[in-house]
Amino acid sequence: MDDRLELYFHIPFCVRKCFYCDFLSAPADEGTIKRYMEALLAETAGSALSYAKYTVSSIFIGGGTPSVAPVFCIEDMLGTVKEHYSLAQDAEITMEVNPGTVSEKALSRYREAGVNRLSIGLQSADDKELASIGRIHTWEQFLETYTEARKADFRNINVDIMSALPGQTLSRYRNTLEKVLSLEPAPEHISAYSLILEEGTHLYDLYEKGMLEIPDEDTDRLMYQETKELLARRGYRRYEISNYAKEGCECRHNRGYWTRENYAGFGLGAASLVENVRFKNGTDLQAYLANSSGCREDVRQLSREEQMEEFMFLGLRMTEGVDEGLFRRLFGCGMEEVYGEVIGKNIRDGLLRMDCDFAGKEERAALRRLSLTEKGLDVSNYVMAQFLL
Repeated sequence: MDDRLELYFHIPFCVRKCFYCDFLSAPADEGTIKRYMEALLAETAGSALSYAKYTVSSIFIGGGTPSVAPVFCIEDMLGTVKEHYSLAQDAEITMEVNPGTVSEKALSRYREAGVNRLSIGLQSADDKELASIGRIHTWEQFLETYTEARKADFRNINVDIMSALPGQTLSRYRNTLEKVLSLEPAPEHISAYSLILEEGTHLYDLYEKGMLEIPDEDTDRLMYQETKELLARRGYRRYEISNYAKEGCECRHNRGYWTRENYAGFGLGAASLVENVRFKNGTDLQAYLANSSGCREDVRQLSREEQMEEFMFLGLRMTEGVDEGLFRRLFGCGMEEVYGEVIGKNIRDGLLRMDCDFAGKEERAALRRLSLTEKGLDVSNYVMAQFLL
């Protein structure tokens, strides 16, 4: 049994909710944030015995906007992990920050506390586009945060960008890409997402009322192609549908999600997967503040079929695809015994491929990988949905 464990900490607070956001997050006063962080520490320490056999290989501090919490709260949180858990010496520790919410001094303290990877939410280098989606910062404020992060000795930085924003043209999106790539030094990692209008968000409401102009499907596709081609030319390898990294700089924590490693989530609404048991915390803030150690719900042992489904549709998100040999070791049968018809159809359609020309030879099964083709990556949701049993 794998003894590695990833930890996720959810800090569900932000200065203002972005117009596209459907995450569990909202503004809060300083007192509420401090009470929440105390509850989060109590949950973390109280759960330690359950995870005593594991070594923590990565930590991800997400939100919301974790950098709205007082710096000492982040320091205390990481101190609690170090005190109560076995933390690998080379653990990847990522923290999300937003421009306009963090200072150079704070960044230096995060770094000293053990954070060694930052994920900065830029979304666009165009101030009008930022305003249109409810972001609180400008391009200049992002530049200031990025420069301060480098001064604080962060050598592994991800920058989030978005395409298909209201009123966005291909040239304006290309300008965002070019500006990010012109940073000195350039970010080690770039996450590039297309805007999705989620029901219940401000942008969705505007769209439903006919008050929002977004790029058409053809323009969205051109932006997608531009991202792939430009980042490839600049030395970034696309290792997952929406993620690009320089060599050796893939996000280890997120890879853990896609390969179904054990992970424990702490905080409001946080999800966990431990030895094929999925569970999550409740989403009632007051209930969490009152008893953060008793908020677990929806505990469910995954069936063998559900494990297979997750292995396939999560693993296929990665450009390297899924390992036939690992599937066989986990489930006692080959992928094609379960998914032969689906695999065959999508290979014939040019959407999937086997990475070797001796597919089907039992003795070489461990060397076979099934992955999406370039064409398949373009319609990944369609392909992956077919692996639901």
